[in-house]
Amino acid sequence: MLQKIKNIYHLLEAIVANIYYGLPSRKLKVIGVTGTDGKTTTTTLIYHILKSSGKKVSMISTIYAKVANREFDTGLHTTTPNSFTVQKLLNLAVKNRDEYFVLETTSHALDQNRVFGIKYYIGVLTNITHEHLDYHQTYENYLKTKAKLFFSSEIVVLNSDDQSYDQIKKLIVGKKVHTYGHKYPNVIDQNQNLAEFNKYNYFAAYTVCKILNISENQILKAINTFRLPSGRLELAYDNDFKVIIDFAHTPNAIENALREIKKLYLRNGGRLIHVFGSAGLRDVTKRPLMGEASSKYADFSIITEEDYRTEDPNEICQQIASGMKNKQYKIVIDRKDAIKQAIRMAKKNDIVVTTGKSHEQSLCRGKIEYPWDEKKAIIEAL
Repeated sequence: MLQKIKNIYHLLEAIVANIYYGLPSRKLKVIGVTGTDGKTTTTTLIYHILKSSGKKVSMISTIYAKVANREFDTGLHTTTPNSFTVQKLLNLAVKNRDEYFVLETTSHALDQNRVFGIKYYIGVLTNITHEHLDYHQTYENYLKTKAKLFFSSEIVVLNSDDQSYDQIKKLIVGKKVHTYGHKYPNVIDQNQNLAEFNKYNYFAAYTVCKILNISENQILKAINTFRLPSGRLELAYDNDFKVIIDFAHTPNAIENALREIKKLYLRNGGRLIHVFGSAGLRDVTKRPLMGEASSKYADFSIITEEDYRTEDPNEICQQIASGMKNKQYKIVIDRKDAIKQAIRMAKKNDIVVTTGKSHEQSLCRGKIEYPWDEKKAIIEAL
């Protein structure tokens, strides 16, 4: 009931924000990117391709907003900002005479009406996997919430290989749908050094830009100059052993990241050492599944804190450990100490992977946000 009241408040706020800023989304081609994993990479790549092709474009992503050639912070632990911030940035793009705006759009933003009134030209789905069930209660509710983006979109782009595809298609009958996936291979497949799960993000961006009449030559040229966003399979150290940072914080993302890191980088009998945790006051049911995903590919796991908020961090770690399938692991609550121990363990040809915090600039302990820099913690440990 409380959430419904909040959603009504957000709806009224969105209506006022739309009117105050003069319905700016009507003057732009807004591309909304939603999904459980891969939103930020897909959003940033679409932006990069359009920008490289000479188009005037802005974007809002998990990491930051780039609007009218200026960079804005979107806040701690925030992907899609509140209605007034979104409309203000859309309006700034209009004033800059931008043609396109790429907006990373979360299920929370859709459910809470924070993006109400935005007219999307294209709505893109990366995938829908196990996440946010503390909020949405069931996978079906989560899927239906994601589908709200497509009711406001003129064109829909779906991942035909994702488990959500058939259900989403049934919900959006009558919409103009484009698909992407390995059933529809294209020249991006030739890039053998691209992580398998990232190929889907590249396929999605490629499909969107083709719809926008960007030439294949321009798209592929831009793809060749693209660098993954900060904290996405980021190689933080590469000497006798490697240290990689990734934002993976769902069972699916952890499994994909560790599998691909092992395939792409692990050589000569090296081990994969994984440092990770799970956020407090969030989806509890995913924690054992995260442990299971880690144990499937890591040779040794160190379970640690990740924004435990007002929950007991030890309990969170124990819940993760319940899915570890008898693989070797240890619990080290302090994240800085966990990273130090992982690096101390590392030998020649090993890979240390830290997931969950990535680009985020704070660690929430109790009700206080403490400054945090994952890369800095790694460098200090080294």
